[in-house]
Amino acid sequence: MVRLRARRHTLTRLTGLRRALLPREPDPEEPSPTARIVEVPMTAVDRRRVRRRLLAPDGAELLLAFPTGTVLMPGRVLGETGGVSYVVAAAPEEVAAVSPRSLAEAARIAHAVGNLHRDFVEDGNVFLVLWDAPIELLLTRLGAAFTRETRPFHGRSSWEHEP
Repeated sequence: MVRLRARRHTLTRLTGLRRALLPREPDPEEPSPTARIVEVPMTAVDRRRVRRRLLAPDGAELLLAFPTGTVLMPGRVLGETGGVSYVVAAAPEEVAAVSPRSLAEAARIAHAVGNLHRDFVEDGNVFLVLWDAPIELLLTRLGAAFTRETRPFHGRSSWEHEP
């Protein structure tokens, strides 16, 4: 016969902790002030692929091994070697450049684009969203003024949204 012991659960008091309950996201590294900076262009999808080999524009091979879930935002240092800092840059991608005619129209478009879980990023006097057929259909149905362009996109990919 097997005897089971009843475990006593006690509540832990959380005041006076010396460490944070949740790990803090490390701040992106700053490039060394004396290092030469090489920008590595990456699309929104590429900035999610954090375990891979990558060829930098100067021909250097970079081995990426960031923690799962890391999003490499433009400006993030990938690594430094031989006095050179490799920094993430937003690569040109197919985007819809939306030019709302009023604040009300901008709010309506942003709400509709957000319902598709897409980033609607301000870029000067226009808003950018990654282009695909559903976005084109949505913007056309809303009567929004937009053009299809190739520009650097600083938002997240279309399938990625906040947890």
